[in-house]
Amino acid sequence: MSSNPIEQFAQERSAQIAGYAKDAAFTAQSQAWLETSMRQRYVYNFDWMGRPIIQYPQDMVAMQELVWATRPDLIIETGIAHGGSLVLSASLLAMLDYCDTVAAGGVLDPKASRRKVLGLDIDIRAHNRAAIEAHPMAHKIEMIQGSSISPEVIAQVQAVARQHQRVMVCLDSNHTHAHVLAELQAYAPLTSVGCYCVVFDTFVEDMPVDLFPDRPWAPGDNPKTAVREYLKTNSQFEVDTTIPHKLQVTVAPDGFLRRAA
Repeated sequence: MSSNPIEQFAQERSAQIAGYAKDAAFTAQSQAWLETSMRQRYVYNFDWMGRPIIQYPQDMVAMQELVWATRPDLIIETGIAHGGSLVLSASLLAMLDYCDTVAAGGVLDPKASRRKVLGLDIDIRAHNRAAIEAHPMAHKIEMIQGSSISPEVIAQVQAVARQHQRVMVCLDSNHTHAHVLAELQAYAPLTSVGCYCVVFDTFVEDMPVDLFPDRPWAPGDNPKTAVREYLKTNSQFEVDTTIPHKLQVTVAPDGFLRRAA
C-alpha cells in the first residue's frame, strides 16, 4: 500500500471495484434494479443543461470521467433525439477548453477551440434542431441528418475526423445487431489510440425478451451481439470491464471499448 494518501485512495478504490466483479449478489441486485427502472421509464427523467438526455446518471458520470481522462477534440455521436447527449459532450469539451486556458494563463475564447461534437441522426426533428441550435453550447455542435451507415454520411464524418487529432465515438442510434455492427465498422476505426468507442444499450442482451416489445432489437439481436462480432476480427480494441463493474447500473456493459493499438 502506498504511503501517498492520494495513491492510497486510488488503490483502495480499485480493489473495491475489483471486488464488485466477484459479488454475484450485488450484481444481481443492480441488474434487477436496472430492469425495473427501465420498465418505469426512469431513463427519460433527466436533463443536461436544459435539454432532455435519455441516459442514466451513472453513464453521464462515466462519460465525464472518460472525456477528462482521454481529452478528445472530437466526439462523434450517432443518435441525437432531444440533443441532451450532444449538449453533455459539448459542455465536457468546453470544460477542457477552460481548464487548458487557465493552465496556460490565457483568456478563454469559446469559439477559438477546435474541440466539437458531431451528431448524426436519420431524423433530426425541427423542434429539436431549433432548440439545439439556440443552446449556449451550439458553437461546439455540428449535426448531420441521414442514416449513420449510409456511404454519404460516413464520408462526411471521415472528412471531419481527419481535421482532428483525438477522436472519441459514441454509438446510440438503431440498436439492432446489423446496424450497430455497420456503425462499428464505419466509425470505430476513427477512434484514437487511448480513446474510447462507447456502444450504448448493450444491456439489451441481458434483459427479458418482453422489455422491448415495440422495438426491432431484443436478446440475440442488439449492440452487445454486434460488439462481440466486431471484436472477433478487430484486436485493436479491448473491453474495459472496470467501468461497468464500478457503475453497476449502466446501459453499456461490455460497451466501453478502449482502443489499445
